[in-house]
Amino acid sequence: MSYIGEKEELRRRIGCMRQVAGIREMVLNDGLARGIRIAEIDNGSGLSFKVLLDRGMDLEETRFKGLPIAWRTPNGPSHPAFAQREGIGWLRTWGAGLLTGCGMLNVGVPASVPDGEETGLHGRVSHLPAENCAVREEWGEDGEYHLSVSGTVRQARLYGENLVLRRTVSTVMGRNVIKIDDEIVNEGFRPSPFMMLYHINIGYPVVSPSSVLSAVEHNVVPRNDVAAAKLDVWNKCSEPDPEAAELCFYHDIPAGDDGMSRCAIRNDELGLEVEVAYRAAELPYFTQWKMMGVGEYVIGLEPANCHVEGQIAEREKFDTLKSLRPGEKVEHSLEISVNEPR
Repeated sequence: MSYIGEKEELRRRIGCMRQVAGIREMVLNDGLARGIRIAEIDNGSGLSFKVLLDRGMDLEETRFKGLPIAWRTPNGPSHPAFAQREGIGWLRTWGAGLLTGCGMLNVGVPASVPDGEETGLHGRVSHLPAENCAVREEWGEDGEYHLSVSGTVRQARLYGENLVLRRTVSTVMGRNVIKIDDEIVNEGFRPSPFMMLYHINIGYPVVSPSSVLSAVEHNVVPRNDVAAAKLDVWNKCSEPDPEAAELCFYHDIPAGDDGMSRCAIRNDELGLEVEVAYRAAELPYFTQWKMMGVGEYVIGLEPANCHVEGQIAEREKFDTLKSLRPGEKVEHSLEISVNEPR
């Protein structure tokens, strides 16, 4: 039975809203994670998740009624001071979790940008601490209890880019939806390349041999020959396989009447579905990462404004590299929902 009710009825029964829903701020204090600020959100209906304020406001551990939703690497959360930015060093401090931001100059393979700077795998944004962070727990005019964390992440370099990401992560008490609203602005005085990908990582037990991915009918393109050989099973999962290869598929998912494109992974044995919805006008590309390895057992659902082959390929191979003019602003919106279809 749900205890969520009307505002006044609920207030009569509790001494503090944090009895049923709220946000806790804390600082981790061990190992590579020591010093990371966290905001842990519990929305009162079984959905809880952690926002890493010092890791680009990424989302880490996420649970629904005690079940883990997100896949996590052996690294765990690592303080940005330990970042290895060259080549594929990003992987040494990537803890995964529900959402990792990739960008803002490079997404995917390492690349050399035109001014000669080396940009490593998936860029810098996930290793940048947020500032001006704010927590809000309040009743809205809609009669619902809103929980949100916001902050500002700046990626800048002398003689280089000056890109500012303002992010708000929010949920509503009693609704199993996490909303991410990003505003990105070029505060520099010259145009800047702009690549952004939302690396959403779903793991066991949602991912299992009984799991199936679904979306409206659309075109699916394998990234390479390895993925092409598995195109017929792009939407199915298997048992963990020590010989499994990493697969990537590009999806062109049409938007609905609300402007949102959707893709979901559903596990009927578990009675659970995780859906990703994203505004396709600003995020027209969607990459599916499928890794069925032992200990590397994960499905990635990744809305983006680019592909995952690096800045050079985005400019020269695809001819789709986005750029922000001085003062130009874009807004990205996506939602991650946990549903119980039964």
